[in-house]
Amino acid sequence: MSSIEDDFQHYSRAVKLVSNRPSDEDLLILYGLYKQSTIGDCNTIEPGFFEFTEKSKWNSWNSYKGKGNQESMNLYIQKAKYVINNYS
Repeated sequence: MSSIEDDFQHYSRAVKLVSNRPSDEDLLILYGLYKQSTIGDCNTIEPGFFEFTEKSKWNSWNSYKGKGNQESMNLYIQKAKYVINNYS
């Protein structure tokens, strides 16, 4: 496993331990980047208009379409560091 993958695993665990709940916007960014890092481009059908939470999550993931695995992991790590520093 490469160093970036080790860091990604570390921060994906550490970000769950913050003492204060991050903003919805920050959580959606983390969600989208996590999915892009681990699965790749969004591969699910867009949720319906009234499925607000699922639609927001889908939009976040889909917004990173085309970003590579390493780039997505780097962006995730940067955002996780921000969340850890600002919500702990």
